[in-house]
Amino acid sequence: MATAYAALRNAVLTVTGLPDDPSVTEQLADHDMECVLAHPDAPERVLVGTYNDGLYRSTDGGERFERVELPERRVMSLAANPADADELWAGTEPSRVFRSTDGGRTWEERPGLTDLPSAGEWYFPPRPDTHHVRWLEQDPADPDRLYVGIEAGALVLSEDRGRTWSERPPGSRRDNHSLATHPDAPGRVYSAAGDGYAMSDDYGATWEHPQSGLEHRYCWSVSPDPADPDTVLVSSASGARSAHSQPAESYVYRREGEGNWEKAMAGLPGPEGLLRPVLDSAGPGEQYALTDRGLFRTTDSGRSWSSVVEWGGYENQTARGLVVL
Repeated sequence: MATAYAALRNAVLTVTGLPDDPSVTEQLADHDMECVLAHPDAPERVLVGTYNDGLYRSTDGGERFERVELPERRVMSLAANPADADELWAGTEPSRVFRSTDGGRTWEERPGLTDLPSAGEWYFPPRPDTHHVRWLEQDPADPDRLYVGIEAGALVLSEDRGRTWSERPPGSRRDNHSLATHPDAPGRVYSAAGDGYAMSDDYGATWEHPQSGLEHRYCWSVSPDPADPDTVLVSSASGARSAHSQPAESYVYRREGEGNWEKAMAGLPGPEGLLRPVLDSAGPGEQYALTDRGLFRTTDSGRSWSSVVEWGGYENQTARGLVVL
C-alpha cells in the first residue's frame, strides 16, 4: 500500500493505506503551507515549507514535526536528488536557494541567484515588491543540473549544483509554476507555467510550446507517466483568478506522443468550482490528483479517475503539494 503526503493551504495530511483502505491524519493546521517533500528511499522523512513559519521536518512519517532553521521564513519550494535522499533543496521568498546534504538537518545557501541580469524585473503580482522560487528540479540524468522556476520572471539553470547560474534560455517560460523531468528521457524537462506549457529535450537549453488542444493555458502542475515520458498530464485554468479562488474553473489535460492535448476530467469533480489540482505519479499509468474536494487516482494515465478520499473541512483550500510513495 502507498502513502501520500498532501499539503493543502492550512494543513498537511498524511494519507496511508492507499488506494483501497485510506486513513487520513492532519498536522501543522495552524500554518500556511506552500510545499511538501518526501523521498522514496527515506519515506519516513517529510519536509514541509510554510509561508509564515519557515521549514518543518519529520522523521516518523509525519506524526511529529520540528522546525528547521533557515534564514528565510517563507519556504516556497522543496526538491530532492532522485538518486540521493540526503541531498535536498529549498527555495524561498525573496528568491534564494539553499542546499542540504544531510537530509534537511542543516542548510547552506547557493548565492548569486539575484545577481542575474533579469532579477530587477522579477515580481510576484499579488505582492509586486517581491518574488520567489516557485519550483526546484534536480535532473535525474545529471544531478549537477538544477532547474529553478522564479515566480515570476525567469527560468534559471545551473550546471554545477548551484555554484553558478544562467537564465532565460530561448523559448523558456517566464512564470514557471512546476517543472518535471523523467529518468527514461535524458535531457527532457517539462514546464507548467502561467504563460503556458513548455518542453525541452536538451536539458533546458531550448524550449518548445506544444499547445494544440490546450484551451486553458494558465498551467499549474505537470506530471509525466513514469512508464512513458511522452504521456503527460497538466492541470490548468483560464487564468490565476479561476485557478486559485472561487468562482473557480480548473481542468486536467492529457497529451500522448505528438498528439493534441485532450481534457482528462472523467471522474474528477468540476471543472466548475474546482481549484487547480496538484498532480503526482505513483507508478506506470498511475497518477494522483490532490484537490480541494479530495484525493483522486487514475490507473490509465488520466483517461479516467476515481475518488480515493473525499473530505469535508478542506473545501476551497488550494492544493499546495503532493508526494505519493
